[in-house]
Amino acid sequence: MAVSVQNEEDVGQPDSVLFGPDESEPRKIACDRDGVPLPGARLWEKMPYVPFAFLGLGIYRAWIELVFVGSFVQFPFVAFAGHDTFDLVMIAVMFSCAALAHRIGPFFRHKSVYWLAGLSLTVSTICAFLSIFSPVLAAQLALPATVLGGFGIAITILLWSELYSCLNPYRVGLYYSASIVMAALILYLCRGLSDPWLFAVGLFLPVASLVCCSLGYIALPKRELPHSMSARFSFPWKPTLLMSIYAFAYGLRESSQYASSFGPHSAFGTLVVGVVIFALIYARRRSFDFGIIYRIALPLMVGAFLVLPAFGTLSDSVSNFCAMAGYTAFSILIMLILANMSYRYGISAIWLFGIERGVRALFSLFGRQLVDFISVEAPGFDVALVIGSLTILLVVAGSMILFSEKELSSRWGVSFRGASEVSDGHVPASIHGLADRCHDLTVRYELSQREEEVLLQLAQRKTVSSIERELFIAKDTAKTHIRHIYRKMDIHSRDELFDVLGVGDE
Repeated sequence: MAVSVQNEEDVGQPDSVLFGPDESEPRKIACDRDGVPLPGARLWEKMPYVPFAFLGLGIYRAWIELVFVGSFVQFPFVAFAGHDTFDLVMIAVMFSCAALAHRIGPFFRHKSVYWLAGLSLTVSTICAFLSIFSPVLAAQLALPATVLGGFGIAITILLWSELYSCLNPYRVGLYYSASIVMAALILYLCRGLSDPWLFAVGLFLPVASLVCCSLGYIALPKRELPHSMSARFSFPWKPTLLMSIYAFAYGLRESSQYASSFGPHSAFGTLVVGVVIFALIYARRRSFDFGIIYRIALPLMVGAFLVLPAFGTLSDSVSNFCAMAGYTAFSILIMLILANMSYRYGISAIWLFGIERGVRALFSLFGRQLVDFISVEAPGFDVALVIGSLTILLVVAGSMILFSEKELSSRWGVSFRGASEVSDGHVPASIHGLADRCHDLTVRYELSQREEEVLLQLAQRKTVSSIERELFIAKDTAKTHIRHIYRKMDIHSRDELFDVLGVGDE
């Protein structure tokens, strides 16, 4: 018997209400009183709508390069405590927040968190530039500059991670890649400014980023905001391991990158990949295959660490371009994976991103330290070729992990440990128990990976249009998956499905 899927009206507010025009519908072209399109109107109507508030993530990226890891200013305090100290503090804060995530999160609810992050970054900026204006105080200013900077930026990153975990994958990819481009543009505008003007910009950027973050939360409806959960999850080892490999590779190239006139957030490789991925996501809309991002990142890394050094026909600048481009592409993919896990399952973004960003920074630090150690202990050693070859082996091995997860919405090595209790009713208390039951049914009835994802959404009583938005699938595709699920399970309605799941009526 053929299984039919009835049309269902979506509930709740559509994305177009929250974030601006719906990208699936054409916009009205701006015309004059006679109905003639205004100059440039047709081109403008083709541009994607990206709310400015969500681009504030790029603003804090610009601050990091301006004050700590860029090439704008030679800060005297770096001789006493610099980038490594900054990273170590950030790593410690990230891991601490992840360990305490169930007690201290979510961050967005606490105004004190914004004030604490903003004050820390402001004082850090003041100390950094004071070491220029009064070099004799550099030793005394070094520790507060780096410690407060590492602390403040860790909290800021987690605040933004919480915000992005409230968005569907399409908007995460679009906004995050646009933020990467914005950071580079801000840094390009800062070039040539005198120290006093750079100081003013350094004071402005953290405040602007935190204000944008706050406005982003205001734009979201209450039901979409992060929530407190008591559920426990296994360690997200797959995305963390993948990002650590790429971070280690990035660390090997980081020092040579700083030797140029561009830092990591303004490098041409970073900018180009940000623009390319932004354009691809917008052009393909909701049919975009996020596997393309990895297929961009892997060849770039192979070229940067193996092919180019082996032939030696091109300069380090080309290898640096490939390395930064590959690392940026993969960081976008990791943001999508983790934000989507938090979005779908309600996993704490502080926990997920605290672990991942801490491990990322730690392995990047390992890469830098390894290059410095070899340069001192074995100055004749071919670091680029030998270490690069080892890195590529790790990257290829990591790719096998990626290929084991065929969908963006896979669990990526995370499993639930017991049912969760939600404090504010944002997510049903049984969601994680439902996920396990859906997985058991998937095995029993031999459902596909995507069908398991759709099954979990059905179990949560989501409508067809809502499923299509949340799982990033094209129109009417969800209905096809539902028909396949019903046929394989030999059921004909949601009521029968709820009986099989044991959820009953709510």
